[in-house]
Amino acid sequence: MVVRWRPRSGEGRGAGRPPGLRERCEQRVRALGLPHAEALTVEDVCGHISRLHGRPIHLMALELPVGSPDGLWVSAENADYVIFERRLAPVHQQQVILHEIGHLVCDHEAAPVLSADSSRLLLPSLDPEMVRRTLGREHEHSEVEMEAELVGSLIGRHISSWTAQRPWSVPPEAQELAARLAALQSPTHRGRNE
Repeated sequence: MVVRWRPRSGEGRGAGRPPGLRERCEQRVRALGLPHAEALTVEDVCGHISRLHGRPIHLMALELPVGSPDGLWVSAENADYVIFERRLAPVHQQQVILHEIGHLVCDHEAAPVLSADSSRLLLPSLDPEMVRRTLGREHEHSEVEMEAELVGSLIGRHISSWTAQRPWSVPPEAQELAARLAALQSPTHRGRNE
């Protein structure tokens, strides 16, 4: 399982791009062979990339914990999940989704944050490798984050239909993941939204 958090808006925007980054990102997006449809949507892009990778991509809108990033990519054994903040404006949600899709397209890995021994002490019921990959994240100014943002933006140029409002559902196989993420909310914050 790989999880990538997307930084809050405005973070990581000031750093200059490394040489060759744009060309590399453009090549990755061209290699996708995105269809040239009159009304290509984010969902169409996810469907296309799902077919290329041979595994489904599920989009999940959740209320993420206060102070957390706007989105994350979870690569499970048989599917990919792009989780994004439900309370964002629809156009912002789509940019978050595209950023996370950028991580998927670039096959980015999470950075290690806990040793296996530390993980066993703190979270004894969870596999240490899964915890390491779940909690690992890159600094928002890193080349990995810039690459995901640029790939997402380049994919976004192919989108011809930006949904104003859309109801999002959680697939049955991701209910447990959604419940665990929802449990990260502080009790005070949850009480205000219920």
